[in-house]
Amino acid sequence: MPHDDLSLHRNRGARVVTTGADKPDVNKPAVDKQVVAKPAAETVVPISRAVNVSVEQPQVVAMCKKHGATISAIETLPSGGTRVVLMNSADAAKIIKAFGSKVLTGTVARTHWMRAV
Repeated sequence: MPHDDLSLHRNRGARVVTTGADKPDVNKPAVDKQVVAKPAAETVVPISRAVNVSVEQPQVVAMCKKHGATISAIETLPSGGTRVVLMNSADAAKIIKAFGSKVLTGTVARTHWMRAV
């Protein structure tokens, strides 16, 4: 078998020896790191595709159309307002932002689904 420089180092547990130059000097004072500002506002994408809003169905349909959000299901809430389920959570985030304070939070009363015969 021919011997070359690489064959001497193959398959051996190579140990790395350092001189200590890569370790921090404990006698030097620590340097303060620069603080990087966070972005002003990040878009938070909700997990749920469902959004409950305190407006009527025609307004919800118009807002979804305006923002290019595709509706999967929509229903009127018994207490007033609309529940809309969008095709994806990114669309839900757009609609939540568009309706702002009109978004209902928490649990809302819904009518039970009944199969039409």
